[in-house]
Amino acid sequence: MNVVVIGSGYVGLVAGTCFAHGGNHVTCVDIDARKVDLLRRGELPIYEPGLDQLVIDNLAAKRLEFTTDGSKAIASADAVFIAVGTPPQEDGSADLSHVLGVAREISKYLNGFTLVVLKSTVPIGTGDKVAAILRERAESRTGVHATVVSNPEFLKEGAALDDFLRPDRIVIGTTSPRARQLMAELYAPFVRDQAQIVFMDMRSAELTKYAANAMLATRISFMNEIANLCDDVGANIDNVRRGIGSDSRIGADFLYAGIGYGGSCFPKDVKALMSIGRDAGHAMEILSAVESVNDQQKGLLARRLNARLGDQLAGKTVALLGLAFKPDTDDMREAPSLTLVKKLLRAGAKVIAHDPVAQQTARAELGDTIQYAPTWQRAVQGADAILVVTEWAHFRTISPTELADATACRLVLDGRNIWNPTEFRAAGFEYHGVGRR
Repeated sequence: MNVVVIGSGYVGLVAGTCFAHGGNHVTCVDIDARKVDLLRRGELPIYEPGLDQLVIDNLAAKRLEFTTDGSKAIASADAVFIAVGTPPQEDGSADLSHVLGVAREISKYLNGFTLVVLKSTVPIGTGDKVAAILRERAESRTGVHATVVSNPEFLKEGAALDDFLRPDRIVIGTTSPRARQLMAELYAPFVRDQAQIVFMDMRSAELTKYAANAMLATRISFMNEIANLCDDVGANIDNVRRGIGSDSRIGADFLYAGIGYGGSCFPKDVKALMSIGRDAGHAMEILSAVESVNDQQKGLLARRLNARLGDQLAGKTVALLGLAFKPDTDDMREAPSLTLVKKLLRAGAKVIAHDPVAQQTARAELGDTIQYAPTWQRAVQGADAILVVTEWAHFRTISPTELADATACRLVLDGRNIWNPTEFRAAGFEYHGVGRR
């Protein structure tokens, strides 16, 4: 098929590259000329394991191209995917200006029958708005017919290629038999069983995306509340996690305590779903609590350190291991490290951090308010306290002996519970985890 993807951000770039890898000819369109030039050279503006090589391979095979002008590609497209941002507005609602603007723009060039697929995360009813724009602007021309389909993405940063190429499920919102057939053909290379493709009406598909992310965010905040209770009553969150995760009705995923969720999806989508509820006259009370717990959890390490050092925090050097909101990404959006750094600086501490990938994006957020170390050893060398912020794999393998060899500091606050408390305490460290008291 001829596929056009509007927007070469995280979702658009992954989707476009994977569709090309599946044998389609894909044109990715973006208004950012600098980004397009970068991508044409096979250089990526984001970090995602394995994506750079897949882009290079499909560019070489001439199945993938990037442009700022998609008019010709749209005119010959079988499917046009809209994958532009829907950033939160001040009230938490999703800003649809980019999505609706793209709908108006592509309406000028559509030709014949075309699927217009909403890949962006959008509020319920957005597909109807896009369809109305296309009916008014595109279908007034003879022979033009556009069918709007909802196809929300479920990509985890750091594992996006695996999620797209080997998906758990693909949600498609349409009642059109023709659209169902074409979407099934498009996704056929990525599924072993057609039952993995879940068809439903468009509004249900739009809500499914929000509901999925809100459920995962709820599990995270719930476990963080339980972990904090463990600290208060002397229980161990690791034991509790194993105890409840072994229940098949609950499962083990997203039950790890820490210092809160971040990124581009969970915070934005929880806010957006709360806004959708308000507009519908339905208060989303559970999600309100989820958001409140997460906001508090982001400041947990700063509160713990302040309680431990009190007024002595001023002038102390605090080492942060990790800055990105999660491992295997350079994404700093809504990262707990941002809240932590602001609180530490406000208390007068000096902060030095190491992240294997996110230091450049962190500098864009934090500037020179903190120091950036080239290795974790350099970060901890002169520290008065060591805080684990992101659970990068190579941080997990740091032994108590290695840490003791790198620094005289013995105060460790493990915000991701990646180290063994018994081993570190036996080696002379004052170890504090989350829910491990």
